[in-house]
Amino acid sequence: MSATTAEDHYPVDCPFCGIAQTYPSPISQISNSDDLKSCVPDVVDAEKVSPSCHLVLSAPEVLAFLDIMPMTMGHLLVTTRSHRLKIEHVPGNEASDIGFWLPILAKAVSQTVGVTDYNIVQNNGPRAAQVVPHVHFHIIPRPESVPTIQNKSWTMFGRGKRDDLDDDEAANLAAEIRRQIRKELDHRSRNQSNL
Repeated sequence: MSATTAEDHYPVDCPFCGIAQTYPSPISQISNSDDLKSCVPDVVDAEKVSPSCHLVLSAPEVLAFLDIMPMTMGHLLVTTRSHRLKIEHVPGNEASDIGFWLPILAKAVSQTVGVTDYNIVQNNGPRAAQVVPHVHFHIIPRPESVPTIQNKSWTMFGRGKRDDLDDDEAANLAAEIRRQIRKELDHRSRNQSNL
């Protein structure tokens, strides 16, 4: 019996690589707070890719955009710009950048949707529920009233009822998340200058 490979479970084209190519970073390296803010686009043409991509962050090593089949309002994906199959394939500099952006993005989502509880989930491989073969983290807000579901794994692993993202609502939601990211970056910049 031969071993199966990742290619046996995944499509040939990686949708996240397509997003990375379509929305390049405006800078190649971050060296100050203005560079950080330049990674948060003012306006995004969500229809440059199909399905639409509601981008909130386009940094040199990291991208963030709304999940096209969100579990809850504000469900955000955070991914490496370069194609990496599993977390073990992410080099240190990219891992550091993801580690920098995750708390900022989680706070921005939390502020936007008004939910203080959330999961950050990252799956590796098809048996671990990784659907897209590209490292990504889910930031999933957990509102007080959760959808009625039949599969109780929703509570732990982020699975369960999912609906298609409405493009008009998503455009407004992404714009507000981007505003909240900029607000958090300003807050952090002020706090660093006061040290």
